[in-house]
Amino acid sequence: MKNLLILGGGYGSMRIMQHLFSGKLPEDLHVTLIDREPYHCMKTEYYALAAGTISDKHVRVAFPEHPQLTIVNNEITGIDLNNKQVLMGNESLSYDKLVIGLGCEDKYHGISGAKEHTLSIQSIRAVRETAQVLQCLPTNSVVSIVGGGLSGIEVASELRESRKDVKIQLFDRGERILSPFPERLSHYVQQWFTENGVDIVNCSNITKVEPGILYNKDEPVETDATVWTAGIQAHHLVRGLEIEKDRNGRAVVTDHHHLSNNPDVFVVGDCAASEHAPSAQLAEIQGDQIYEVLKAGWSGEELPNLSPIKLKGIMGSLGKKKGFALLMGTPVTGRVARLLKSGLLWVYRYHNG
Repeated sequence: MKNLLILGGGYGSMRIMQHLFSGKLPEDLHVTLIDREPYHCMKTEYYALAAGTISDKHVRVAFPEHPQLTIVNNEITGIDLNNKQVLMGNESLSYDKLVIGLGCEDKYHGISGAKEHTLSIQSIRAVRETAQVLQCLPTNSVVSIVGGGLSGIEVASELRESRKDVKIQLFDRGERILSPFPERLSHYVQQWFTENGVDIVNCSNITKVEPGILYNKDEPVETDATVWTAGIQAHHLVRGLEIEKDRNGRAVVTDHHHLSNNPDVFVVGDCAASEHAPSAQLAEIQGDQIYEVLKAGWSGEELPNLSPIKLKGIMGSLGKKKGFALLMGTPVTGRVARLLKSGLLWVYRYHNG
């Protein structure tokens, strides 16, 4: 019996399993998914869960069911590449092929107190804690969001809809919000925040975090809660592997998505080094291609020539009614952008049961 182990039930892993169980599997193949949660979590919607505008049942999707699939709910404690084993405390599972899709963790850039005194949105468990804190704040509290990328923007805008009685300040390192994108998008988002009473602190540089205080360029700023959205890095188990990695600890992989010196180990999603920024869209395309490579191997065929990955764009929400997008290089703003994102979410839910 051949054993395929999939670590983590994120977007890339879900796409691989969708392909596996919609076609004909080799009869001698068994698939094991290991995840500490009993369901797939739609991380792209964590911002709304953190802000309290949805419950966590809205971000849960059931894992697939299949006679050749075993789901193990456990905490992975180690990956032994030499002995082809995955460790879970005193337990272990062996594999013939391995897919690592453990996702990412916050990156604190060596800033003192950031890990200890900020809230996270990088896991379902962390988001639940963040939501509890944000919803229990007294009126007129100050919420600081560090990081003006897509996650920070969506948390800030959704929280404004949820808590109109708190002050929200968004710290962004750029001279303008969304500085890597066209000015039209930047201006639209800036205007939305201005109209809705969210303060954007441009050209910020958080140097230290203490209980109740942020230091922006070493100047103290009082805050009642701080949400960290200022960067990610690969899961600590991947960062600890003796393999080639990029500066964010992500595994460097070949064009076929496996380790350069280990064709039995594939890496998908936020754990894999890529020229593209991490996203659900990227992970799903990687999952498509990993399945093609696995299928070729099981069939005894030559490895497929995979096309370079091309992303369709980005989508972001500004509350429940407005949004912004960059689709094939074309900026889209307002109600249309929000409807497009809602439609994409519906399609994802539909195709994943």
